[in-house]
Amino acid sequence: MPSQGSSNFGKKRTPPPDETFEESTYLKALGEKQKTVSLKLADGEVVRGWIEYYDKNMVRLTREDGPNLFIFKHEIMYIAEDGKKK
Repeated sequence: MPSQGSSNFGKKRTPPPDETFEESTYLKALGEKQKTVSLKLADGEVVRGWIEYYDKNMVRLTREDGPNLFIFKHEIMYIAEDGKKK
């Protein structure tokens, strides 16, 4: 008697989508809440602030302790919420 998992054996799985379209929803929510975030950049530098604006290619990070930054998305390794508001 075959087990329940064996019915998918040998079938090709559909690969996950390249784009989930959730990025803009997430960035919009962060901006509306003015959530403080940390962005780790490709060169290892970490900058903190809140995302005031974003588009397809970049984000604008508004900071209290330095100038506001426009950062290309391809330079961002990750974005982490700091858990506090601006």
